[in-house]
This record gives sequence, C-alpha cells and structure tokens, in this order.
Amino acid sequence: MKAVVVFATITGNNEDVADIVTDAFESHGVEVDENEMTMADVADFEDADICVVCPYTYDEGALPDEGLDFFDDLQESDLHGKVYGVAGSGDTAYADDFCVAVDKFGEAFDVAGATKGAENVHINLAPDEDDIKTLDAFVDKLIDQAKTGAGND
Repeated sequence: MKAVVVFATITGNNEDVADIVTDAFESHGVEVDENEMTMADVADFEDADICVVCPYTYDEGALPDEGLDFFDDLQESDLHGKVYGVAGSGDTAYADDFCVAVDKFGEAFDVAGATKGAENVHINLAPDEDDIKTLDAFVDKLIDQAKTGAGND
C-alpha cells in the first residue's frame, strides 16, 4: 500500500500536520511520499492507494496561492479507485472561514471521483497532543478504507 501526502504551509503548522500523518502511515508499514504542494503534481496520486492533502486557508477562506494550479488539476483528474483524506491547520479567529481550504480540497477530490476515507480534519493553529491522536485515527480510517477495497469501485 502506498500513500502520497501533499501540504502547503506558511507558518509550518501544515507541514507539521503532514509530518504527523506521514509518521502514522509509516508506523503501519505504508510506503509514503510527502511533498510540498509547489513540488508536487496531481499525477503523483496516480501511483498511490491513499491521497492526502494538508492545505492552509489564507485570509478569509482563500486557497493557498501556490496551490491554485494543483487544486484545478485535482478537479480535472480521474482518481476513481483512490481513497482520499484532507487535514489542515487554520485559525479559529477566522470563524466561518476556519479551514475552508480543507473542505474545498475535499470537494475537489469528490469531483475527481476519489473515495472519502475519513472525515476532514480541522486543526486550530499548531497541532497539539489531542490533534495528533485525531490525525492517527484519521490515518487508521484511511488505511481501513483502502484495505476494504471501497476505493476500487
């Protein structure tokens, strides 16, 4: 089984989220490629069983500037048979705009035909111990979904 984790970060919080997710996959013996969004290509997901994006939300609900092309390419991809998950950090001070990019990337995966493997994870600022537990459970669900073959419909 293989997972690809792509992140976008300004403060480093989403790189931390991606690192936690990657470590959790590795602890289960899953091969993982982790890349910053500007260094990644949606085609990287084609060789993966599980696709994960860890985006930040900019300003009032905006997607990461450096992730706009990636987002567009994602929506134009065919990811049927792939399991996806989205987890990202935001700031609750933005209220209704908190972690909007996480949900937008989830919708893009839906458009691409991928199977949602776990609920989207919204983290306030830097991940803490509770967030690490949540991310570990997120990875467990993604692996279970990929193992059951539900991503192969």
